Amino acid sequence: MNLQISGHHIEVTPALREYVEAKLEPVINHFDRVTGVNVILSVEKLKQKAEVTVHVPGKDIFVESSEDDLYAAIDSMFDKLDRQVLRHKQKLQDHHRGDKVADHLED
Repeated sequence: MNLQISGHHIEVTPALREYVEAKLEPVINHFDRVTGVNVILSVEKLKQKAEVTVHVPGKDIFVESSEDDLYAAIDSMFDKLDRQVLRHKQKLQDHHRGDKVADHLED
């Protein structure tokens, strides 16, 4: 898996990098076919913004969050990402299940 963390108007410190990697770990455990992750941390006036794009086969999942505190923005972003990854995984499982049901009905 390719992980890229970058900052826009902010320096990505080792502490921020470790925090993002720790928050990313449970999301990756839910869906093991992640090929790449791009995280962008930025500051816009008084708002701290965090964006992530997760590359999975057949789809890119994008989530962004904006908060007063950068760590709160990262937390919120990964909560949203976790829900989207689980929803995508569920869709894939339901889709495959639907094929088997349709094959059974044809017999």
